[in-house]
Parts: sequence; C-alpha cells; structure tokens
Amino acid sequence: MLPQLDGFSLAEKIRARNQEVPLIFLTAKSLKEDTLKGFQLGADDYVTKPFSLEELLLRIQAILRRSQRGAAGAYTAPEGPLQLGRYVFIPQQHELRLEGESQSLTAKETALLKMLAERKGQTLDRSEALNAIWHNDSYFNARSMDVYITKLRKLLRQDARLQILSVRGEGFKLVELDDFA
Repeated sequence: MLPQLDGFSLAEKIRARNQEVPLIFLTAKSLKEDTLKGFQLGADDYVTKPFSLEELLLRIQAILRRSQRGAAGAYTAPEGPLQLGRYVFIPQQHELRLEGESQSLTAKETALLKMLAERKGQTLDRSEALNAIWHNDSYFNARSMDVYITKLRKLLRQDARLQILSVRGEGFKLVELDDFA
C-alpha cells in the first residue's frame, strides 16, 4: 500500500540486493496469509496496526542486537591469520595462502572455512552452518553449501593431510592427519 509499489515487492527487491538488512513489516494487513508472505519474503518481524510504540522499539532493538551479534559474533574475522596445515588462512582478507601463493575466497567460502577452522577436529553441524551463513537451512541452501564444501576441498587439496570430512547425518569436520600416506 506504498505509493509506488507494495511492501511485498519492496521486500523482494531489498532481499535480492542484501540478505543482511533487518526488515520489519509495519502494516495494516493483518491476515494470516499476509503475515506468512511477509516472513516468507525474509522479514525479521511483522507488526500490524494498531501497535504499541514501546513494543515496536523493543522489537527493533532485539533485531538490531541479533544482527549486530551476527556481524560481530563468532563467525567474523579473527584477530590474525590461522594456520591450517601448510596453509595460512586470513579471513579478514578473504585469503588462503600456500608457500607465497595467494587464493582469494568468496565471503561464503571464508565464513564456512572459518567455522570449520574454529572447530578443527570437531564436527560442524550442518544446520548451524546453514543458519549462520545462509540464514536458512532449506534444502536449496544445503545443496549450495555442499557446492562450497567441494570448492573448499579443491582449494585445500595441495596439503593431503588437511581434509574436510563429511559426517553422515551431522555435518562436516576439518581434520589434519598426522600420518597420512
């Protein structure tokens, strides 16, 4: 009911450009179908009129806390480089180095490798990684993550001792084998 286009169309345009922007619907549309559509389009919250200003402010603060925690939480760039076998991984520069050669990583490759590196030797839960990086653990995002795991395996193949193992029904594990022949 906006002047140029409706809120649903605007939400689609916003999400197409940036998945990270907090999005709250503030609307007179209170039908269950409208609420569901808003959330399906990626809304963080859906508030119908009339509303309490105090409640709206608290909802905004909660969403900002969550988005700031995601921006500054456990999966952001560490203070310095990480040693992964013969590789040096520099998350803040989206870079993987091996013997002076540098490989650029995408943001998702960096985030996924960082989560694996932080849990080296432990299983990284598939759903946790999907929610942290893709913000949704749908089937399609899971297939996308599998593609990124394959890319990371190819990037790390020059050190045969460093492997990303699939843990059936759970997720993935980055391991450094000591006596790999």
